[in-house]
Amino acid sequence: MNAEPRHPRTRQAFYRRDRRSVRLAREFVRGTLTEWTVAERSDDVLLCVSELATNALLHGVPAGRGFLLRLELHRDGALRVEVHDSGPGEVRAPETSPDSEHGRGLLLVAALADKWGVGERNPGKIVWCEFTVRGGEAAASGRPR
Repeated sequence: MNAEPRHPRTRQAFYRRDRRSVRLAREFVRGTLTEWTVAERSDDVLLCVSELATNALLHGVPAGRGFLLRLELHRDGALRVEVHDSGPGEVRAPETSPDSEHGRGLLLVAALADKWGVGERNPGKIVWCEFTVRGGEAAASGRPR
């Protein structure tokens, strides 16, 4: 008898405080979404991963530290992306002027994701976003689509 897989499906990876980490995080997510056969909204997910990873590196990862990227796919089709960092600070979508060259990352996350927010951890915080994807039940249960 086949054992029912653990729900939700999860994958995680740790990244150093390095500019290449954003690209590596995107590659990790792209590969995981392919493995889970989740193609819907993958461009939105990848853009949000880029923004959250960049924000973690710029504002949340002290020298000598890194960040954790965690993906969860739930049976109901909810895909959750979490970025855990150990830095202090409050996270909120900034009010930026149209001429500003910075500060649009969380505005993009808020516009593209179905939900987003910030959770606490000690030390630091978890910035997360969620997407509803079709076929999540089949992918999360391991059944073919």
